[in-house]
Amino acid sequence: MDTQKDIVTVEINNTQLEARQGQMLIEVADANNISIPRFCYHKKLSVSANCRMCLVEVENAPKMLPACATPVTDGMKAWTKSPKAIAAQKSVMEFLLINHPLDCPVCDQGGECDLQEMALGYGGYKARYGENKRIVKDKDYGSLVSTEMTRCIHCTRCIRFSTEIAGVTELGGTGRGDHMEIGTYVRKTLSSELSGNMIDLCPVGALLSKPFLFSARSWEMNSLPGIAPHDAVGSNIQIQTRQGKVMRVIPRENGDINEIWISDRDRFSYLGLGSDDRSTQPMVRDESGELVETDWQTALETAVNGLKAAASEHGGDAIGAVASPSSTTEEFYLLQKLMRGLGSSNIDYRLHQQDFSAQSEQIAPQLGCSINDIEGMDSILIVGSNLRHEQPLLSHRVRKAALNGGAVSTLNPDGIEFNFSLSEQIVTDRLTSDLAAVTKAMVDLGKGGELAGLSALVSNAVVTESHRAVADSLINGAKSMVLMGEIAYRDRNQSVIYALAGAIATMASGIFSVVTEGSNALGGALAGAVPHSGVAGASVDATGKDIATMVELPPKALVLTGVEGGRDISADLVNSSNFVVSLSLFADPVIRDNVDVILPMAAFSETSGTFVNAEGKWQSFSGAVAPMGGSRPGWKILRVLGTLANIDGFDFDSSEDILEELKSACDQADDKQWSWSAPSDLGDQESTTEAGSPIYQVDALVRRSEPLQQISFSRVENGGAI
Repeated sequence: MDTQKDIVTVEINNTQLEARQGQMLIEVADANNISIPRFCYHKKLSVSANCRMCLVEVENAPKMLPACATPVTDGMKAWTKSPKAIAAQKSVMEFLLINHPLDCPVCDQGGECDLQEMALGYGGYKARYGENKRIVKDKDYGSLVSTEMTRCIHCTRCIRFSTEIAGVTELGGTGRGDHMEIGTYVRKTLSSELSGNMIDLCPVGALLSKPFLFSARSWEMNSLPGIAPHDAVGSNIQIQTRQGKVMRVIPRENGDINEIWISDRDRFSYLGLGSDDRSTQPMVRDESGELVETDWQTALETAVNGLKAAASEHGGDAIGAVASPSSTTEEFYLLQKLMRGLGSSNIDYRLHQQDFSAQSEQIAPQLGCSINDIEGMDSILIVGSNLRHEQPLLSHRVRKAALNGGAVSTLNPDGIEFNFSLSEQIVTDRLTSDLAAVTKAMVDLGKGGELAGLSALVSNAVVTESHRAVADSLINGAKSMVLMGEIAYRDRNQSVIYALAGAIATMASGIFSVVTEGSNALGGALAGAVPHSGVAGASVDATGKDIATMVELPPKALVLTGVEGGRDISADLVNSSNFVVSLSLFADPVIRDNVDVILPMAAFSETSGTFVNAEGKWQSFSGAVAPMGGSRPGWKILRVLGTLANIDGFDFDSSEDILEELKSACDQADDKQWSWSAPSDLGDQESTTEAGSPIYQVDALVRRSEPLQQISFSRVENGGAI
């Protein structure tokens, strides 16, 4: 918090302003809407001061000073538009334009190019330089980023981003002056999961989106806000469209969630929207066993009649539903309402979870703090998570915590790399045994007396120095966090891992965070799309079948929402059900060969809805384009199914109406907190840990983005191919 001692008074352009002692002049100017031209400076990167475009006149200074590298002092006077400052800025611009090619008519950066904008204000009408311009050979950065290195002005934003933000030193500069070139080390392609942000940072057309190249001009596109649908962060995005087609996805600034970054998965997944196997027309299986296109009324009636027939003949428990964890909250709510209206609680979105023995005691997966809070943690223990690939922007926040001096430790299978320094790295294929050892180390330090049965549970654990170091770090940290990830959530001993991780966080007086797959796992839990609880955790008459039980004992009739057989769920589950209805984005082979009704569903960019991110923030969005072909928003399909099934409470006119009803129920419910419930034992001590989904295989849309599939690690994770 600023004190009066920290505040100084400065003058910029004869206007008196207050600023923090040591704040850079350009920051003070920006905070007061005073324009200073710049290329190398960026508020999220370190100061390099190498473009010199921000030169300003400062009283008593012998020469022009770069505003980005000049800290303010009390009584300082500076002028950004004085004749001297303007002359200096124009001189720098002239130098930058000496070698810059006249590519504006064919450059994708046209219309949003910083150099183009600055040249209009500070460039001359005629070049004095008559020599040949330099030409630089383009580099191959991979399938996502295109290069035109002759346009590069050596601002080094991309280099600083890769080192400081992405945490992977992939780019560097070689040579000096006119001979300097930016490139990757040893001619490698970019591998960071955040590499696409370099496109946004580049002030010229040197780094461009390779899939978007020559597709549209910036002024030809409409830009609408959206929410990224592939992880629990809920990154804010802009969906840019032209003539009813998604052309590009770029970040939308939100300092509390994604700052100004998005992952490559969120940026380039839209390329799968036009896949050849996209479902665009309703289909039913005819008497000959062939899937044929039909009208919506016929398809919907066929679906409802099949579900009601199964319920009538075999009882409501003969029906089941499986949803994608990236379904909208409105879709979750209507799906569970439909199922329970038909007499079934067999509904689940936890596609890869294996252990459900303690599901009634567990709370919905959530961070337990704000996303911003992560970077202020003094000690973090990551349990069973390839965080960089599961939640790239949460990994970025953990990296910031490490850079701020926080101690980050991991308890993971072998082969997982992080882009920040680790205090302790415990490699294990038995999460339960090593987690028990950390727990015992804390118990030995006098913690956990209030957790009945904990000491006895871990009494036989073998404690090493690494386990003690992790325990000490968590206990001694003023702000501690235990973060349980997707690998741990998929473990066959998930209930034990969950209990021990929560106990460790409690003994450290810290935060217990659980982050799983999908963009809306918390929304699914709140909407009641689980077999053991209703809306907002309300009790149900009888616990239904979870996903694992449905695979073992397939229901007679099955409803699928946004999932693919053989990829997201077991193909046997789809094959073994007598009647299958699929609300699908794509018609994959398992779906086409086994389902009885296909109801084509709109994609994230084509529908309205709400995601609840890991922090618990409800973020609503609208469709940026119309649904492709004859597809319809998922909530509309489910609403009509409920109406045709004569179930009360489906008279909604909009997704906003659905959300209002759900939020009203959630507002009236009590918040459920983590509580200790001692497991009977530490579970199966054999190796039970499986890798999470490869970063570019997490859902149907990402799997169909061809540029993402060309990335080297898109199909392999932890040394195992999918």
